[in-house]
Amino acid sequence: MKKIRVLLADDHKIVRDGLKALVDRCDDMEVVAEAETGRKAVRLAQKLNPEIVIMDISMPDLNGIDATRQILKEVKGVKVIALSMHSDRQYVDGMLRTGVSGYLLKDCAADELIQCIRFVLAGRICLSPGITGFLVNEYVLPAKGQVLADRSELSAREREVLQLIAEG
Repeated sequence: MKKIRVLLADDHKIVRDGLKALVDRCDDMEVVAEAETGRKAVRLAQKLNPEIVIMDISMPDLNGIDATRQILKEVKGVKVIALSMHSDRQYVDGMLRTGVSGYLLKDCAADELIQCIRFVLAGRICLSPGITGFLVNEYVLPAKGQVLADRSELSAREREVLQLIAEG
């Protein structure tokens, strides 16, 4: 039986350890690598070609939004699920615009993550109930036919440089 190959990207080791234990409990899944920075996540995804990347947003070196953008651009067939504590507009919007297949809040139940992985592999979108209110207000309720503009005023490279400056 071919196992679902999962890459974990989170800057907190205790979170990665917990996610690894959760994924490893499933007979049809395996964690193929772990990354503590966005850049390492991109490199590992390019090298290992996992089916799923579980991506945190707030990470050093390269944030999860920009890392996800690079992974989805450069790794064929990969699906990314954002797993974050952030439920505010800028983070949810940023990740959804990269093309993630799922967005879960870190307060979700363990089984929700496993179910989300399976949903995403089946071609479905998986979202935490905690962010659906935002999505309805931002995407469903605007006037019909209105094109939503990209709210990002900085390019991906400009955001990367800004983050590196902020990190010293």
